[in-house]
Amino acid sequence: MLSEQLFSSICGPALAANTAVSKDVGIYGHSVTPSCAVKATFKKSSAPPHCLAVSDTHVFAAQDQKAHVHVYSRLGGTQEALVPFQERIRCLALAGDVLVLGTAEGRLILWETCTGRQVTTPPCHVQAVSCLAVAPHHVLSASDDSNINVWSLARLLELGADPGHQPDLALSNHRGAITDLVVGPSTNVETNLCVSASKDKTCILWNYQSGQVLRTLLVPAAPLCISLDPCARALFVGAEDGGLYLVELFGHKPLLGSRSAELASIVVQVDAPLGLADDAGSASCLALNYDGTTVFTGHTNGKILRWSLTDNGHPAEVANLNASVTNLVFVPLMPENKPCRTAMVVKPNQTQRQYTFTTQFDGHLDGTSKLSEMLSCTGIHSQALESAMLSLSAPASGEGDDSKLHKENEELRAIVAEQKAWQRATMQYREAGKT
Repeated sequence: MLSEQLFSSICGPALAANTAVSKDVGIYGHSVTPSCAVKATFKKSSAPPHCLAVSDTHVFAAQDQKAHVHVYSRLGGTQEALVPFQERIRCLALAGDVLVLGTAEGRLILWETCTGRQVTTPPCHVQAVSCLAVAPHHVLSASDDSNINVWSLARLLELGADPGHQPDLALSNHRGAITDLVVGPSTNVETNLCVSASKDKTCILWNYQSGQVLRTLLVPAAPLCISLDPCARALFVGAEDGGLYLVELFGHKPLLGSRSAELASIVVQVDAPLGLADDAGSASCLALNYDGTTVFTGHTNGKILRWSLTDNGHPAEVANLNASVTNLVFVPLMPENKPCRTAMVVKPNQTQRQYTFTTQFDGHLDGTSKLSEMLSCTGIHSQALESAMLSLSAPASGEGDDSKLHKENEELRAIVAEQKAWQRATMQYREAGKT
């Protein structure tokens, strides 16, 4: 059976003299199903919130109060590289093979891990970039200045483009620092959904391409971490009061869509929490599994709790890492089927003059594309013949009884018939040779 894998990171000193927990380990790889157990560890890392990203081959971790990113190989289980930058890194996220970093100076840095190409924007925020979210075609950056910028990923990575361009859109309804930002799975322009959480005790649901505010949620305490379920039907919020809140977006009283009975400008009060972490304190990070039935929260006292939606809000402790848990990241159950993968990252180099792509081909390269089938066919491919015959049988534009066009059509039909006869003769010859 498929086993869900959860990566966690810690930051800060050990909380107790616990010899059962290694002091050097900073990142853990957990197997969640059928039982929760540590399967991999990575040493010498101290990643603050929003500073952990996991690909199918590597783990990227920005270091607390430093301008360094540690790169670990998942296959080897060791640190592969230490990548320095000119500014302190506050958050990072993966967009395919591109690592997006937000700095303390309010900039975005995009690093192509397969080529080493680095793109740096001017300061796009007044204060530090606090968190990032990646959509298939966009990058969203949120800041301590309470603003969210929406960037086109293609424009940022365009070769020869001026990195000084402005973001496509700015979202600025919050009145406090942004603490977390998530993006829904939809790629439709009309249903592009993102949710931002802020210290002003609100969560705002946006259409991040149009900039429209879809709904504002008022939480009893400042939300610290949020997550959408896999189908964007519900929002989970970990608040400063230690509560885990569940907001159904399309429940009995839908908050979004045409069935919503209230205007988008009406603020919705979030009241009762799904449950409370009694002795664990507030959650610093939150992750939802891929069937949307289990929530994992990481806490400053080192505990990782599992909340099952069928247990009436009573969490169960699955791990105690003896240091503040700062990040929880699920690895996709079925990785994207790509013809190549990053075997070893190429360190960023701003002075790079040549564009060199370094990758490892994965699987067979002799794909069964339409072009390869037509090239390997003896004679003319049947599909090409059918297309030619259909084009000949279509009514010609202009005058229908033009003698010149009729003559050309007859010549083409004769050529097609000759080719088909030659193809049949070739096949008969090959069959006779086999016998």
